[in-house]
Amino acid sequence: MKKTRLRNEKGQFKKASKVSEFGFVNLSTYTSPEIKEVNGEDWIEYGADNNYFQYLIDRYNGSPTNNAAVNGISQAIYGKGLNATNADRKPNEYAQMISLFKKDVVRKLCYDLKLMGQCAIQVIYSKDRKRIAQVEHMPIETLRAEKCNEDGDIPAYYYFKDWKNIKRSDEPLRIPAFGMSKESIEIYYIKPYKSGFYYYSPVDYQGGLQYAELEEEISNYHLNNILNGLAPSMLINFNNGTPNQEERQLIENKIAAKFSGSSNAGKFILAFNDNKESQAEITPVQLSDAHNQYQFLSDESAKKIMVAHRIVSPMLLGIKDSSGLGNNADEIKTASLLMDNTVIRPFQELLIDSFDQILAYNEIALNLYFTTLQPLEFTEVDSSIQDKEDIEEETGVEMEKFNLKMIDGKQAYKTKEEAEAKAKEMGCGGSHEHEVEGVVYYMPCVNHEELKAPCWDGYEQYGTKIKDGKEVPNCVKMATTLSQDEETNVIGSLESSANAMGDEWVLVDEVDADSPYSNEDWANYLIKEKPKSLLSRIRKAINLVGATDYNVGSKNNGNAYSVLDSPNGLYKIRYKYARGMSGDASKSRGFCKKMMNLTQLGVVWRIEDIDNASWDAEVNVQFRHKPSMRYDIFKLKGGIYCQHKWVKVLYRLASNTEESNNLGNYNVTKTIPQKYLRNPRGSKEAAIATGRIKGKGKYPS
Repeated sequence: MKKTRLRNEKGQFKKASKVSEFGFVNLSTYTSPEIKEVNGEDWIEYGADNNYFQYLIDRYNGSPTNNAAVNGISQAIYGKGLNATNADRKPNEYAQMISLFKKDVVRKLCYDLKLMGQCAIQVIYSKDRKRIAQVEHMPIETLRAEKCNEDGDIPAYYYFKDWKNIKRSDEPLRIPAFGMSKESIEIYYIKPYKSGFYYYSPVDYQGGLQYAELEEEISNYHLNNILNGLAPSMLINFNNGTPNQEERQLIENKIAAKFSGSSNAGKFILAFNDNKESQAEITPVQLSDAHNQYQFLSDESAKKIMVAHRIVSPMLLGIKDSSGLGNNADEIKTASLLMDNTVIRPFQELLIDSFDQILAYNEIALNLYFTTLQPLEFTEVDSSIQDKEDIEEETGVEMEKFNLKMIDGKQAYKTKEEAEAKAKEMGCGGSHEHEVEGVVYYMPCVNHEELKAPCWDGYEQYGTKIKDGKEVPNCVKMATTLSQDEETNVIGSLESSANAMGDEWVLVDEVDADSPYSNEDWANYLIKEKPKSLLSRIRKAINLVGATDYNVGSKNNGNAYSVLDSPNGLYKIRYKYARGMSGDASKSRGFCKKMMNLTQLGVVWRIEDIDNASWDAEVNVQFRHKPSMRYDIFKLKGGIYCQHKWVKVLYRLASNTEESNNLGNYNVTKTIPQKYLRNPRGSKEAAIATGRIKGKGKYPS
């Protein structure tokens, strides 16, 4: 302690006193994860102390709201495990998939992906490397990325069990990245793209971590307040001098031993002193409105954490709140659907895309999906979808579990009550039975004949109406042509988004929209990148060349970016309107004639352009199956009996690519593995003229 000399009002020196020492507690501040290269090391550190993953684990363990959010969302991602819509047609491939991706492995990957923002798989090959024999979960906190090579790729990852305490004498295990070696074990690293992050990906709830830490500190405060019932409710001053360190510690230990613990909260201290002048002075320390302040901080932290996780309603995590959702099933259903589509599905798709690549090595092509945890009543099905596989992929529910069974193209039900309710809606009443493979299904109406189209040719059912006191189908005339205004709106929407590919783009190939090959395999088989100069390799290594280098400019020269385009800008995928069946072209609709004229001019579209036209409120109004439904131009083209289809077109960047040796042989090649991007939804219908499909494109009544 520092001694000071002070004077009183008479100018006399006061007795030297000791100035108390004060300690300052520096509250930690929030920082984004630091990613840095270390001289002399081959790996990239993550976090200021190379221990950011442990920071995330600590926030998970310390914050009850963050803990519940991570647990709930990771469980929803996994659902009831992996499934495949085409499992019944490919039982052997399905069995291999189940053998590779064991439930425990997939569940851990879902957990890591949510908690850590990324996850990793050990890919273990057979001795001859002809197939992947096994995949295992790799704890992501044990891995650090190797510095990228001259091509900008991460060649390997380093394994060490405790990165925070690594010493110079330690030698982490180097494991090659997937597809970067001929070793028996490789690491497949799964992470979403995040701008500004290359080696690692921050968690999706990054903005809520400070609130998780705040919630943790509030709980620690209250716990310490209970365990030490004395503090901070009063301050005891001993006014008879300052004892030495040993004496102070002794006094502190005695007081703590006698008065700590929740059972002693509110007790008083009786001090015995030699005289009145040396008595202990007790000064209460009051914090006004403390309970309200801490309640506010606690509630605010919980809300902000749920916002960071994009949790629409606390009820989805089993947390009762006062928002009204607890008493409104429709609101809970809406929140659940929103959560599933905006939060859960993106995680699932990221995992499935990665699994597809691994399975492709074993020449396994399955349409994977995660079986949902959603209650059946919370699952919506587009009534226009009739295909079993499409229903399963759309809903994440196996068709049989959804009480869906198709008999003669009509929906059957597992209960008589469901069938009769549907019959009432159709205006026929009653039900009848069908036995399929030993299972009894119920169909609407008293007999199968009544299930035939309830309306005469040229008309279709839209709801029901009351006629002569009886509920009957409401038959409305089907639109067979577009009005002039509607045709103008359709063509106007598509003309405004048309792509006329510029000279920098070279036509490579055309296939039907439902081609079985993935877009990336298709392009990689027919196109190869030109040898790069040293300058271009350096630019790529320091991340100066990316997709946007080749995607700026006007749509008129095809430079607008599409989700189906190459990430590095080397190829583009567009769609064109084409004839899909023989017939008298002169009898085509005005819409189709104008679309074919655009095709003759070399006009093509992005999948986004076609989809946007479908959603335009003024486009194809009369062709819609229902006023409340959109008309899907990609699936149904010009409407019922349409003779046209969509064709997928591949272009390459002339300056940076050249034709591969496989060009010209593609149409007869059957060995390209199917992986990466799947075709957009509706591709199967897009490749077929509606005049060829069952129902000719009519809405199934």
